[in-house]
Amino acid sequence: MTESKPLDRAIFIGCLIVAGEAVFSLPFHVARFFRPTVLQVFGFTNTELGAVQAVYGVVAILAYFPGGLLADRFPARRLLTGSLLCTSAGGLYFAAVPGLDGSWWLFAYWGLTTILLFWGALIRATREWGGTDEQGRAYGLLDGGRGLFAAVLAAGAVFVFERMLPADPTTATPNERVEALRTVILIYTAATALAGALCWFFVPEQASRLKEHPPVLQNLRRVLRLRSVWLQALIVVCAYVGYKGIDNYSLFAVQGYGMNEVEGARLTALSAWVRPAAAIGAGLLADRFSASRVSALCFGLMVASYLWFGLTDPAATEPWVLYANVFVSCAAVFGLRGVYFALFEEGAVPLETTGTAVGLVSVIGYTPDVFVALAAGWLLDRSPGLVGHQHFFLFLFAFAAIGLVASLRFRP
Repeated sequence: MTESKPLDRAIFIGCLIVAGEAVFSLPFHVARFFRPTVLQVFGFTNTELGAVQAVYGVVAILAYFPGGLLADRFPARRLLTGSLLCTSAGGLYFAAVPGLDGSWWLFAYWGLTTILLFWGALIRATREWGGTDEQGRAYGLLDGGRGLFAAVLAAGAVFVFERMLPADPTTATPNERVEALRTVILIYTAATALAGALCWFFVPEQASRLKEHPPVLQNLRRVLRLRSVWLQALIVVCAYVGYKGIDNYSLFAVQGYGMNEVEGARLTALSAWVRPAAAIGAGLLADRFSASRVSALCFGLMVASYLWFGLTDPAATEPWVLYANVFVSCAAVFGLRGVYFALFEEGAVPLETTGTAVGLVSVIGYTPDVFVALAAGWLLDRSPGLVGHQHFFLFLFAFAAIGLVASLRFRP
């Protein structure tokens, strides 16, 4: 892939970037950027929303490993396109505002469509694009570009959402909130379908790898023997806990700093603009120093940020403190997302076992999809208001500290 023409390489990574973010916009972005409104429109408690998201996480965990095996065998173009189109179809049902039971089935469906056909194919295609010398750049561009696309999409969605509500959002009627949120969902649905079309037309068709690939058990044994893979899985777990924690920022802004729901959504949307610079910068640093050292630096910043949130009381008259700390923690989280898959090269994982290794690391590393939303919902409902948020930030701190230790101990 490194010998392709520059324009072909640019188009290829561009499609991976758009697809890599669009596929997760419906199951994640809507609740992240518009959480207070989602709770009101769907009539969910924090615990119920956490349970719905946990259903997604359980199905996703079951899909990661077989998805990695598929990625080692079938062309990325077909896997990515099928995943995106199936995911966007679910958005039409989401826009109908299903009840709790319907939402469970929908998020379980998304757990399959976004992971089984998609994730392993995305990570393997990115590794092949980066070659042996530009892994940090490859994954930094992937996550940084995903962040830029997410920020642009979120800014547009927040703009439309704000225009559909009264000047004072607190006076909005239930019907106005439903219609505003439905429009946001349809925006994300259209973006996901468009990404599928881009992958079909612009991602190069690769030959099936069925004939050239070693037996599944042989690959699995090779991966299981690598100490670096287990440490990488732990690093991904701890980093992903921090990423899932971002979902709570809009609600924290409303309940801790007295902001309205539009201001809370705007805060989270603005924080997404940190992601491109953080991920790309971390990727370039990883190529210069090492991915594990950059990982340790990011976890150190997260430790400091979460301790601040967990041990201090917010002052509504000083929103700049909230913005500054949110941006620092987001920079660290997004920096980690730009480098933690570059650890495959540093950890000497054979290229032909990439899909299998991605499956194993992801099965362990993305378990926060199951428990973080549940933990957040339980902590916030158990101790409503500021205290519940502080307990949640201390929960995030504990995982950041573990991630720091794992990064310092990482060796091939």
